[in-house]
Amino acid sequence: MLFHVSIEADEPRRVAGVLAEIMGGIATPFPPVIDGSWVAHAGDDRNTLVEVYPRGTELHRAADGATGLLAHRPRHNPTHFALATALAEDAVKAIAAREGWHAETFSRDGLFHVIELWIEGSQMIELLPPSFQAEYLESLTIDRWRAMLGGHPAMAEAA
Repeated sequence: MLFHVSIEADEPRRVAGVLAEIMGGIATPFPPVIDGSWVAHAGDDRNTLVEVYPRGTELHRAADGATGLLAHRPRHNPTHFALATALAEDAVKAIAAREGWHAETFSRDGLFHVIELWIEGSQMIELLPPSFQAEYLESLTIDRWRAMLGGHPAMAEAA
């Protein structure tokens, strides 16, 4: 079960504010790791958080836990996550349009749909409004994955 995830952004405060709006929560400063960080609180039963660090933040092991340092980083990376929202598809797209961020609905191999939201044009997250959540939950069970992968050679190792 995922409780929080962290991403980087050019404007952490703005990004955390938009993510909090999508999740129905609030955004607050998040200075423990590096100044200028913000966190979007979902306000749900798991206290789900999205930490948003200034672009270029690197986490390093330290004696008292991870510490953040700023370094140059490219704008695109493979980190992404799927986030449930109570907002309807058109409301999510309206928020994206207001922010100047691209949002488009896609089918994932006919199994489920997501809205790809491109934060600041470089950080992709997948949003699942209520109409997409049941598809997602039904499609990503362990049994469905095993059936889908069938005779894939690596499946013998994963069993």
